[in-house]
Amino acid sequence: MALNIPGLVALIVFYAITFAIGIWASWKSKKDQKKGKPSEMIIVGGRNMNFFIGLFTATATWVGGAYINGTAETVYLPTRGLVWVQAPIGFALSLVIGGLFFVNPMRSKNYVTMMDPLQETYGNMIGSLLFIPPLIGDIFWFAAILASLGATMKVILDIEGYLAIIISACTVILYTLLGGLYSVAYTDVIQLIFIMLSLWICVPFALLNSATENIYYTAVQESYQAPWIGQVQTEYLGRWLDDFLYLVLGSVPWQTYFQRVLSASSPRQARLISYLSGLGSFLMAIPSVLIGAVAASTDWNQTSYGLPTPVERGESAMILPLVLHYLCPTYISIGGLGAIAAAVMSSADSALLSASSMFAHNIYRKILRKQATEKEVVCIMRVSMVVFGTAAAGLAFLSNSVYDLWFLSGELVYALLFPQLFCVLFIPNTNTYGSAAGFLFGFLLRLLAGEPSLKIPPVIHYPGCSLVDGVYIQLFPFKTFTMLLTLGTIVTVSYLVAFLFKRNILPRRWDVCSVIEDIVHSPTRPAMLLENHD
Repeated sequence: MALNIPGLVALIVFYAITFAIGIWASWKSKKDQKKGKPSEMIIVGGRNMNFFIGLFTATATWVGGAYINGTAETVYLPTRGLVWVQAPIGFALSLVIGGLFFVNPMRSKNYVTMMDPLQETYGNMIGSLLFIPPLIGDIFWFAAILASLGATMKVILDIEGYLAIIISACTVILYTLLGGLYSVAYTDVIQLIFIMLSLWICVPFALLNSATENIYYTAVQESYQAPWIGQVQTEYLGRWLDDFLYLVLGSVPWQTYFQRVLSASSPRQARLISYLSGLGSFLMAIPSVLIGAVAASTDWNQTSYGLPTPVERGESAMILPLVLHYLCPTYISIGGLGAIAAAVMSSADSALLSASSMFAHNIYRKILRKQATEKEVVCIMRVSMVVFGTAAAGLAFLSNSVYDLWFLSGELVYALLFPQLFCVLFIPNTNTYGSAAGFLFGFLLRLLAGEPSLKIPPVIHYPGCSLVDGVYIQLFPFKTFTMLLTLGTIVTVSYLVAFLFKRNILPRRWDVCSVIEDIVHSPTRPAMLLENHD
């Protein structure tokens, strides 16, 4: 296939527009920095983000490259189908739950990052330990979506994937570095609009292609492959439920989410942004579902792609760009490519800002250099953006491996961080001892469950664990089970240790975290282990 010149030109124009908007937003943020702390302006936009801009950026954060590509792939796969497309409903419910329960206690106390209440309650050292899973998750998330973009460019434009990875990473790093949340938010607006318009324009052409069977018929009838509605076999119900709860609850403890709601001008506005962005992310999945259904209803032998089919070639992960390229006119598929690029950038900049914000504010300022000036914190934030962005771009070349690492780090956030955040906000008097015990116990449990994608065999064989093609598969909802045990460990150890110290069963001189002293001075609220405890 020859180089797609019109597609390349269109992509360059889109990148130029995005970059120009990012630069304009950075100029706007510099004007507003005089009104407050520069670091808070970069991280939470001075807590005065326009409602509609906040809504667009919150929605665009979830509607990333993995979201639109993964939804189409899941519908297309003969072994999965629509019933396994959990992300749209899972993310929507997650944002509703976040708005109902988590936004108010976080926004009303004017926290800057998600890690603030954890450090305030459990101390800076435990906070730095809890920082590791979301940091790794953000970097691998950035890397995974860059890898996805590289593969897409190779299919549609016939250019080397590494060029797309490098150019995209440099663009995102530069405008995020210059403008912080303002640049991310304003570019998210144009990116989300582009995703919505481009994909919806592509859908009719794909549906009406002569090689495509009626999707209403193929939803329940086998044509070129199994019906795309799919089914959940009885033995997989536990795993289906586990994955669903992972998406609903595990999507809450991410800085990318809290960065949006903490930038709102009031708790009420933050809740509304959370609710409406959940609806928006659900609606944005509809074109991807239709494209996946089209792919499952297509006789690929009638297209220039030919046989074997994408799933037989192991290219199901690229089914969305394949449909755009082979079932839509060239000028339409170019717009679809722009939608994929926009989706990638809307998530990549969020992940980059999230990781650098937590490092500069929670690690550098609160642990490494407590006397750091605002200028110094901003400088460190920008340096960390370059470092994390470069690391993610390098990891993107690992392709499939980085996806596996991203999924594993996301599971660690669900199993380890969600219980910690829940306890801090809703269970009084949990303490550092419980937090540390819960983290270590949960981490050990997750490792002992094994990870097939990384060839880590399970030590714990939960009910339903079976050997499939030489690989052990856990069908028991072990991720949620691990999360609940971590939660129980935090609460149990916290109250047990406090009881032992208060009754003098353990000498109070052993209380190195000053838990008893904290309870005495703050009996009506959770123990607040301040910086002097570290």
